[in-house]
Amino acid sequence: MNIYVGNLPPDATEKQLSDMFMEFGEVKSIKIITDRETGVSRGFGFVEMSSADHGAEAITGLNEKEFSGRRLVVNEARPRERSNFGDSSGARGGRGEYRDRR
Repeated sequence: MNIYVGNLPPDATEKQLSDMFMEFGEVKSIKIITDRETGVSRGFGFVEMSSADHGAEAITGLNEKEFSGRRLVVNEARPRERSNFGDSSGARGGRGEYRDRR
């Protein structure tokens, strides 16, 4: 089960999240999302648990739990919505990729 974790403090680490979620079962992966340019945490991440049962227990046990002075938002991750352009990146090529094909 893939879980969204929001309202993370800027200094949160993947190790800290792993330690919290391991209380509820096997953690398959953890990723804190960072800004591409600055590398600073964007305040959210994703935790993948080995089973839906362990994921549900983690959501129940950790949602609204205080962590470094913040109340965590923990729920089942939803699939990323597709953009109007038909891809998930929201972009349509880069500079120099447009060619008039008349």
